[in-house]
Parts: sequence; structure tokens; C-alpha cells
Amino acid sequence: MEKQILIFGIIGGLGLFIYGIRLMGEGLQRAAGERLRSILKSLTSTPLKGMLVGLGVTSLIQSSSATTVMLVGFVNAGLMTLKQALGVILGADIGTTITAQIVAFKLTEYALPAIGLGFFINMFVKRRFWKNLGLFIFGFGILFLGLNIMMSVAKPFANSEAAKNIFINFSRSPLLGVLAGMFVTSIAQSSSATIGMVIALASVGLLDLSSAIPIILGDNIGTCITAMLASMDTNISARRTAIGHALFKVIGTLIVLSILPFYIKIVSLTSTDIARQCANAHTIFNIAITALFLPFTAFFANFIKRIVPGKEEEVVELGPKYLEKHLINTPLVALDASTKEIIRMANLAKSMVSNAMDGFLNSNVRALASVGRKERAVDSLQEAITNYLMELTQVQLSPEQANKIPSLLHSINDIERVGDHSENLVELAERKIEQSLPFSNEAIAELKDMYNKVLKMCDKIIKALESNRTEDAQVALDMEDEINKLTGILRQNHIQRLGEGKCFVLSGIVFLDMVSNFEKIGDHLANVAEAVAGRLQWQI
Repeated sequence: MEKQILIFGIIGGLGLFIYGIRLMGEGLQRAAGERLRSILKSLTSTPLKGMLVGLGVTSLIQSSSATTVMLVGFVNAGLMTLKQALGVILGADIGTTITAQIVAFKLTEYALPAIGLGFFINMFVKRRFWKNLGLFIFGFGILFLGLNIMMSVAKPFANSEAAKNIFINFSRSPLLGVLAGMFVTSIAQSSSATIGMVIALASVGLLDLSSAIPIILGDNIGTCITAMLASMDTNISARRTAIGHALFKVIGTLIVLSILPFYIKIVSLTSTDIARQCANAHTIFNIAITALFLPFTAFFANFIKRIVPGKEEEVVELGPKYLEKHLINTPLVALDASTKEIIRMANLAKSMVSNAMDGFLNSNVRALASVGRKERAVDSLQEAITNYLMELTQVQLSPEQANKIPSLLHSINDIERVGDHSENLVELAERKIEQSLPFSNEAIAELKDMYNKVLKMCDKIIKALESNRTEDAQVALDMEDEINKLTGILRQNHIQRLGEGKCFVLSGIVFLDMVSNFEKIGDHLANVAEAVAGRLQWQI
């Protein structure tokens, strides 16, 4: 019965502890909104800046795993390089130790007041910021309530010889402690949860410092599991990011194990309180590996690329390259910069069509995944160029320059719509792959013919944008007529195959939708050609 009380008390207390951590992080994330993500993406130009950003963000959200998972997503989306991500990870590992330091203050007597105060603020205050702050305070109370429960159920066992013998084994075999820490953290998906449990057990005398430190080291390795899981089915750069995180921890743990007696001595000098010593052991470890690896992140990134070989996927840059604010007062140059960005958009849209067709024809899942990343880039450029052109309307323009802006705005919107139809093609390709839909050789040949015509029209549109010549735009318009005629022919051929029983019904639906999307892409490209030719009469 006593064993059951201990087991259920530890499990229940740990559950409340983890729930409290998550509520604290959720409250702060909601209060900060998307600013955390913006900070991660924009302020990581150097490893040192990345480390400071990682430290700051993780101190707020109280989860290095959450930060690392975001980083894996950013690297997978091409928003961040491996080198940038490694710096942020090192900072995140320091930031997550804040929880352990808070727990070491033993604020358990404030658990219930914090729960009551946090609940009251969250339920009855209407302003969003204060509601989320209330959620944070509520989570803070839940965290210490869980810690109090763990300490309460473990305290009677402090004088148990059997219990002491179990935990003494951790000090005799550091490797066993490391494995235990890895296991608990892998299950709990929270390094802070394991640290909290270690502090609770150490506070009642069930763990001494030499037993606790190996568990803390294993906890640091176990926290990498979340990022490793998040990196599954991502590109190679994202997988390298997760593996880099794990290598930091594993190498650091091996170094500390090799000098364990010395490390224990150093930690013991930081405080006379065992709870604070455990928290400090966690903090010192992460600061040490950051100091060790941060100056060599570029070298370490190259090392990871060697041990995890593979071809990196194309990185799609978000945001404009040519739109400089100081050019606004020189309209002719600003319009030229805008046109260059629109050409970038057009090339991205063209590659989206190509990737979607590659996925359809060759069941290339990675090609299909790249379309989503490029769509985000196209949307980002659409917003940036539109805002830039609208700013340009506020300065003195010649009549010719003023007339050009509406055509550019029109082109931007039509190119973005080409990207939207590419995403439709991706959905159709995914349906073909998932349902193993059969297509006749005739149907495949017809789709290839339609695709090639659309691709050629994309090339002509890009040329027309570059040259700004009516003649080049007219060539593209003539190609639209060919696409429209081919659309009618393909639909008739499909109906004939359907009547002859050569076509599977579900495949036929996908076929017609593919043809329809290609036709609409041609329509939008024709609109761009009309804009270049100056046939569109818009007013700002």
C-alpha cells in the first residue's frame, strides 16, 4: 500500500507539475502573440544573437523543446539556416534552466494562493493580456502544487532503507542515472519535469548530489527526443538541426561524466541547499556546453553535414531582395526594383507549377512539399511589393510612372493566383498518390502537353516582364489561345474515353480538375501579359 501511495503520488504530482509548466508557457506565448516567432526569425544573424534570442524566448515559454521544435519547423521551411538554428538551440538550453531555478526557491506554500489568484484573473478580467497573465499565474500555482505532492508522498520514505538502497545505486552507477533521466524525460516530454522530480526527491533525502547529477545529465539528453520526433519527415536541414541538438547534449554529458567527481565538487560549492545544488548543476551544464560550442557553430554545422550526408533542398527566401526604402524618392529606380521582385515572384510561381507536376507524374512527395514553402514566399512578396508600390504613390510621379503602378499591382495579384492554382494541383497529385489512381497513357500524355504549354507561357511572361515590350506580351497572349483550344479538346477526349470504359471515374475527376487549373493558370498569365501590353486601364 505504501508503495502504491509513493507511485501514485509521484505520478500525480508529476502530472500536475508538467501541466503547470505548460500552462505557464501557454499563458506567456498567448500574451506575446506572434512576436516570439518574429523574433526567432529576424534576430538570429550571428550565433551570439541567436543564443541570446533562444535564451530570452525559452525563458518566457519555459520549454526548450517548444523552441527547438519551432526551429526545426523554421529550418524545414527555409526561414533559417542550420548555423543560425544551432546558436538559438544553445541559448534555449540555458533558458529552460530558469524553471529549475524557480522550483529551487521552494515556493510550495504559495501554490494555492497562486492558483486562486490566477483563476480569478483569467476568468473575470476581460483584457486579453491580463487573462493570459492569469493563466501563467494559475500554471505557476499548479506547478508548485504538483511539487508539493511529490515531496509529501516521498518524505515518509526518506528513512526507508529499501528506498535508500534503490537511489544509492544511481550514485554507484552514473550510467544508470543517465539512462533513468533519459527515460523519464522522454516519457514526460519535459526536462523541467524531470528536474522538478529530482529536486523533490533530493529535498526529502532520497537523492544526494552524486546520485542526482547523472539523472540531470540524462534529462538533458532526453529533452532532445521531442525535436527528433518533430524532425521526422522533414528536409535534411531540419533533421540536422535536431541531431545537432542531441549531439550538443551527448558530447557535453560524456565530458562531464569523464570529470564527474570534479563537477560534483564544483556544484557543491555553489550552495549548501541540495535543491539549489540540483538546479545549479542543470544551469552550469548548459552554460558550459554553450560556452564550449558557441564559438564553433560554423565548424559544428559542417561536422553535422558530414555525419548526416545528403543533398540540401532548395532554400526559399522569404521577403524582398530589391525593395529599398531609400529608393522611394527615385521613382524610376523604385519601379525597376519592384519589377525585379515581380519577376522573382513569377519564377517562384513557375517552379511551383513544375514541382506540382513532378509530384503528380513521379509521386515525388518532396517536390509537392516544396510548393507550400514557395507559396509562403510568394504571399510574402505579394504583400511586400504591394506595400512598396502604395508608398510610391505618395511621391511625385510622372504620368507614365503613375500609369505603370496599377499594371504592376494587377500582375502581382495574378501571379499570386498562379501560386494558388499550383497548390490545387498539389492536392490533386496527393489524391492520385494516396488513392493509387490509375491513368491511361493517353491521359498522361495530354496532361504533359497541357503542362508544357503552360510552362512555355510562364517563360514568355517572364521575358515580357523583363523586356517590358508589347511584342513579347503578345506572344504570351497568343499562347493562351492555344491553351484554351487544347482545354476543349482534352475534355472531349476524356468524355470519349469515359464512354469507352477506358477511364476510371475518380481518375477522370482528377484529370478534369488538372486541366481546369492549368487553364486558369493560363488566364492569369494572360492578365499579366495584358498588363505589360498596357491594355489594362486601372486607376489608383
